[in-house]
Amino acid sequence: MADTTHFYQLFEPEHYNVYLDINRETKKITGKTTIAGEAKAEKISIHQKYMNIESILADGQKVAFTTDDSADAIRIDLGKTGNVTFTIDYTAPLTDSMMGIYPSYYEVNGEKKQLIGTQFETTFARQAFPSIDEPEAKATFDLAIKFDEKPGETIIANMPEVRQEAGVHYFDTTVKMSTYLVAFAFGDMQSKLTTTKSGVKVGVFGTKAHDAKELDFALDIAKRSIEFYEDFYQTPYPLPHSWQLALPDFSAGAMENWGLVTYREAYLLLDPDNTALDTKQLVATVIAHELAHQWFGDLVTMKWWDDLWLNESFANMMEYVAIDAIEPDWHVWEMFQTSDVPAALQRDATDGVQSVHVNVENPAEIDSLFDSAIVYAKGARMLVMVRALLGDDALRAGLKKYFELHQYGNATGADLWSALGTASDLDVGAIMNSWLEQPGYPVVSVSVVDGQLTLSQQQFFVGEGQDTGRQWQIPLNGNYDETPTIMTEKTIKLGNYEDLRQSNGKPFRLNVGNNSHFIVKYDETLLKDIFAYSEMLDAISQLQLLQDFRLLAESGKISYASVVPILTRFANHPSSVVNAALYQVAGNLKKFVTPGSDEETQLQALFNKLSTRQVTRLGWTPKAGESNDDQLTRPYVLNAALYAKNEEAVASAHKLFTANKASLATLPADIRVFVLRNEVKNFGNDQLFDQLVADYRQTPDASYKADIRAALTSTTDDNQIAKIVDNYENADLIKPQDLRAWYRGVLANDKGQQAAWDWIRNDWQWLEDTVGGDMEFATFITVTTAVFHTPERLAEFKAFFEPKLNTPGLTREIKMDIKTIESRVALVEKEKAAVNEAVKKIVSTCNK
Repeated sequence: MADTTHFYQLFEPEHYNVYLDINRETKKITGKTTIAGEAKAEKISIHQKYMNIESILADGQKVAFTTDDSADAIRIDLGKTGNVTFTIDYTAPLTDSMMGIYPSYYEVNGEKKQLIGTQFETTFARQAFPSIDEPEAKATFDLAIKFDEKPGETIIANMPEVRQEAGVHYFDTTVKMSTYLVAFAFGDMQSKLTTTKSGVKVGVFGTKAHDAKELDFALDIAKRSIEFYEDFYQTPYPLPHSWQLALPDFSAGAMENWGLVTYREAYLLLDPDNTALDTKQLVATVIAHELAHQWFGDLVTMKWWDDLWLNESFANMMEYVAIDAIEPDWHVWEMFQTSDVPAALQRDATDGVQSVHVNVENPAEIDSLFDSAIVYAKGARMLVMVRALLGDDALRAGLKKYFELHQYGNATGADLWSALGTASDLDVGAIMNSWLEQPGYPVVSVSVVDGQLTLSQQQFFVGEGQDTGRQWQIPLNGNYDETPTIMTEKTIKLGNYEDLRQSNGKPFRLNVGNNSHFIVKYDETLLKDIFAYSEMLDAISQLQLLQDFRLLAESGKISYASVVPILTRFANHPSSVVNAALYQVAGNLKKFVTPGSDEETQLQALFNKLSTRQVTRLGWTPKAGESNDDQLTRPYVLNAALYAKNEEAVASAHKLFTANKASLATLPADIRVFVLRNEVKNFGNDQLFDQLVADYRQTPDASYKADIRAALTSTTDDNQIAKIVDNYENADLIKPQDLRAWYRGVLANDKGQQAAWDWIRNDWQWLEDTVGGDMEFATFITVTTAVFHTPERLAEFKAFFEPKLNTPGLTREIKMDIKTIESRVALVEKEKAAVNEAVKKIVSTCNK
């Protein structure tokens, strides 16, 4: 059988009866799965993984079979085609891999407990029950689950429970759905419930390690999100309930299982009395993202994994559309501009990056598709462009048609473009396929050539890149009426510049709103004009100037040193988005200095110059009634002041620590991480280290845990660094889901970098055994790449990872990351002297 033959082409399932008997004590699953469907060929295959298949009946008769573990397959020769019902008896292990059916571990009052949950995306349903585990193989499911039940425990699933007999919990038949969306969970849970206007039951579930009030925020957001989507999509929510479940161990951020969405605790539960605004925004958008999927991804599902973007790009856009509608005062699209946009622009500028649409077959390669910067962030930008071109009325009409045509079935990207094109009378596919099928994006150069305002597009690369002459259909969003809506040619002329400038009365600009996926390089004439009016530009436009300067400097198209003097121009801006862009550029200057050098002292002085007035204006502690911008800007400037070793900032943080030493968790969440990190770095000792480790073990608050981790990994004490690294493999302290953040924290610490880098090289096999095969695994390489910038580290990185180039799921990541570090090293070597001289010049000017 050819590798590209999908099992669904040979056997089409229609209905599953899945019986599972799960024993937590013995970590064993005993199962019986009945599958009714149609055999399209005499020889068929059914997915299984890690199973011991005991017997298979076909229409009540024993049938011979073989297992092919290399293909996750059971091979069956039926000797006939047509309708058939299989009954498969099997056993399987309950694993700790956070895939398939698995336990989460937690403590309540010192007592160790387990919560059993599921994670079946991408190809892990086959670890739970034999199935055609492919998105197109939609069927209905009856779940019956028995477990070593204790008094007071709860079990939930995609559909409501309909009865319980002899310790077996039976759930209502599902609608037609893909295997990867089946879900259930059981254990000692608490919950809060409500009902939407249309009668959908909404619930939030979590362990009893949490205070009940931590469920309230998520319940409110989930209810209002579903109500919003029912209206926006003009399509009712298709199930009787929508449960949101926080799992203590969860590899991804969240998973859109139909009717039972699962989350990391950090992305669902929060303390309503002490959580930073940006954390609330993040949790809200994650919930809205998963609930967007209940239609887009669940009701209509991609036909195969190559169209994963159909699910993720769309949900990534809709999370912002929804939260902007239900919490308009948050201005949540600004968060899109400071998180998704720079992530997409940075990743997509590396030669070798995947396109949004990618052909894949191997399960390991399928997992590697989940590139958050491309399939999520770039794809969302792509759809934001579509939304801007169509307008919401046409978008909603198109989506309604899309759901009507494909509900309970599967679709491709072409199906979406067709529905949107019909609603808008635009050839959406022709415009968007250049973005969907091609990797990368263009830089549009704008210049005055022989008096003519001239635009030209060329693929943009950070580092070496092979220009193959790619072109895009670019929504230009120009601020002159003479600018075409879409740029399809390589070069266009808009007319005599002086005439255009006079008639329009303002500097010429492109990509107004920063919603199209390209950057702009203006010539000196146009740039000078823009800067003369820069204070009149809105915050997003000022962010965009800094964003494009940073990328152009990283690519070598302009000098990095030329960007340094621009920073002071934006230092006192009240907008948080401008500060986000400002401190991203400023933070990048750290790679040009050696820790502890005179150059770093000068850079710290620049950070002091950038932040002093803002710290004075905002103060350390949040004020009642202050604006969202002030709340979101404070962390940027406090972080800068502490890097600058500003004596007043260091003393203020220490004073706050001392005053709250007995209850560090109650420090305002907006500033807590800075207080803790300052204390560890400047006043730390073993007693404080042990106290924070103890707090980390005991607190159920994910936000406080993250702050402690950031503080501990910043220690300059060699013994404490060694203790942290020694605990990387201690799941009782550092859960595998949190290991990457602990690893990155020490790696980014100049004092700890060698210890962390030695650990990952020495214990790579342990890491692969523990989290390999998981969609998050490759990101251990990505976070390493983000830190390295010296020739020595580049050589070590290549020596370690090049031999792993043929590892399924890692090939593209390793190739790209080598290029990323190479380009960074080359940039530092080329620009180091000029950048440091530019910093020194600004500082000396300020000191006069």
